[in-house]
Amino acid sequence: MSELARTNIHEYLAELEDIPGTRVYTTKRARQGYWLNQFAMSLMKAKNREAWKADEAAYLADWPMTQDQRDAVLARDYNLLLDLGGNIYYLAKVFSTDGLSFLQAVSTMTGMSTEDYQDMMINGGRSPKGLRSIKEGT
Repeated sequence: MSELARTNIHEYLAELEDIPGTRVYTTKRARQGYWLNQFAMSLMKAKNREAWKADEAAYLADWPMTQDQRDAVLARDYNLLLDLGGNIYYLAKVFSTDGLSFLQAVSTMTGMSTEDYQDMMINGGRSPKGLRSIKEGT
């Protein structure tokens, strides 16, 4: 029997939370972010984008999200939105509506300039050296 097969799935998924700077989109996050992601997908329709741009808070009031989710959307805090169940591909509808490219939006999540983030990705991405475990601090 493989090690994974012997591992409790909840314990295994909890281990994924130990990866610094990474949020694995699990079923738990999918359930937590269902309405958040439905809101984001609604922005695929022009009439919804117009309503959103006219009054963001009023548009969000129609969606049964948590207050934390609403606040994070209004603040465009994409890292927090991922923590609250957002799926980056659905959230792309929000930053696209704001006129941001995927590159521009994701660079804000790293604290890097768009140019620095792009250069890092062109050169192979984040270095495997450095902090690899939150628990262990290594």
